[in-house]
Amino acid sequence: QVQLVESGGGLVQAGGSLRLSCVASGRTFSSYFSNYVMGWFRQAPGKEREFVAVISRFGNYINYADSVKGRFTVSRDNAKNMLYLQMNSLKPEDTAMYYCAAGGTYYSNPSADGMDYWGKGTLVTVSS
Repeated sequence: QVQLVESGGGLVQAGGSLRLSCVASGRTFSSYFSNYVMGWFRQAPGKEREFVAVISRFGNYINYADSVKGRFTVSRDNAKNMLYLQMNSLKPEDTAMYYCAAGGTYYSNPSADGMDYWGKGTLVTVSS
């Protein structure tokens, strides 16, 4: 069984910060988490799921959507099977369900279709 579980979402005022976490578990990830490229995506009501950030297997390649560059930081801890997203200077337009995803190939701007495993999401709401 493969599981990705996100946490850390919540309600925050514009300008505030949140740190999202994603823990990977199950036979596929328990010993091989570092085999996977990890990403964060988000989906706002009425909109398609969009790319937020991606990090390569050992963190040497990272990329962000233009809308979050300079405000969000993605990181991973392979020893703990953890993925993180530090979100600063949050804006109301960042309001969305945030999803953790795992895939086999690094792309600087991955599509949602290119990821193999998904969590159920954690909701981030930014009030103005």
